Amino acid sequence: MTWAGRARLEPIAIPLGALVATLVLFGAFVALAGNNPLDVYYEMYRGAFGSWFSMQNTLLRASPLMLAALCTALPARLGLVIIGGEGALVMGGLAAAAAGTAVDGASPPLAILLMMVAGFSAGGLWIALSGAMRAYRGVNETISSLLLTYIGIALLNHFVEGPLRDPSSLNKPSTRHIADAYMLGPMPGLDVHWGLGLGLVACVLSYALMYRSVFGFSAAVIGGNLRAARLAGLSVRKLIVVTCFLAGGAAGLAGMVEVAAVHGSANASLVAGYGYAGILVAFLARQNPLAIIPVALLLGGINASGGLLQRVFGLPDATVNVLQGILFVLILASESLYGRLALLQPRAPQADRSVKLAVV
Repeated sequence: MTWAGRARLEPIAIPLGALVATLVLFGAFVALAGNNPLDVYYEMYRGAFGSWFSMQNTLLRASPLMLAALCTALPARLGLVIIGGEGALVMGGLAAAAAGTAVDGASPPLAILLMMVAGFSAGGLWIALSGAMRAYRGVNETISSLLLTYIGIALLNHFVEGPLRDPSSLNKPSTRHIADAYMLGPMPGLDVHWGLGLGLVACVLSYALMYRSVFGFSAAVIGGNLRAARLAGLSVRKLIVVTCFLAGGAAGLAGMVEVAAVHGSANASLVAGYGYAGILVAFLARQNPLAIIPVALLLGGINASGGLLQRVFGLPDATVNVLQGILFVLILASESLYGRLALLQPRAPQADRSVKLAVV
C-alpha cells in the first residue's frame, strides 16, 4: 500500500473496527437476553432501511442529528470539546416557538424565516457563552457546555410551565401552538419535512467553511498549535467565540425544526436526546461535516428500529440506547489507537529510505 493510502486508511479503519466490536458486544448482550443476534440485526435493518416507510422514518430522525452533530464538530476544529448541543437545541426550540407565536398573522415565509433566525441566534448565543468563558476566563468548555445544558432545560421548564404556557395545555404544559401555515411541510417527493434539507445544506456549508476557507484554516492552526496561532497574529478569542456561535446556531436550528415540523410548540418533548446523540455522530464521523451525513443516517436508523425490536422480540424500546452507549465508549477508547497501529502507519517512501541509508 502506498504512503498516501495508509495515511487515509487510519481514520476509516479505526472507527469501522469500533463499529464491528460494538456489534459483537451488543450481539452478546441480546444473546444473554435469549435472542438470536442475527435475527435482531436483521430486524434492525428492516426497521431502518427495509422499506420506503422505514427509510423515511430514518431520514426524519437523522435530520436533527446532522444539525446537533455540527455543534460538536465545528469547535473540534479548534481543539475544543463542546458537548452542550442538547442545551442549544432546547433554547433554539424555545426561542423559535416564542417567535412563531409573537408574529402570528405575518406571512408564512417571513414567519418561518424569523423562527429560523430566533432558533439559530438563541442556540448560537448559548454555546458562544461557553466559548467566551473558555476564551476570556480559561473555563473548561466541556464542563461549562454540559452544565449550561441543565440550565437550558430548567429555563425551558420555567417558561413552558410559566410565562409562555398555553392555558389550554393541561396534562402536558407547552407554549401556544404556532399557526399551521408556519409549519415546515414535506420535501417534494418525500414524506420528510424540510429539516432534512436544512441538515444537508448545513453540513455542506460547514465543510466548505472549515476545510475550504481562510476561516477554517485559521481554526485548524489554533487547534494544531495555539502558541503558533498567536505568534501568527490570529485573533484566537474571536475565532473561538464565532465558531462556538455557529456551532450552537446549528443545534438551535435543530430545535427550531423540532418545533416547526414535529411538535408545533415548545414542550418537554424537545428534550429528546438528539443533542447527546449528536456527540456520538460527530465523534464517529471524526468531526468531518460531510461524514456526519452518513453517520447520522446510521444512528437515525438505529433509533428508528427500536420500536420494531420491542414488538418482535419483546425487548425494551431503549435497547437501542445500549447499542449507542457501547458504540460511544468504544469510539472514545479507539482514540488512543491513532498513530499506534503499525499496520496502519504510513511508511516512508522508498526514495526517502534510500537517502537515509546514503547519509548513514
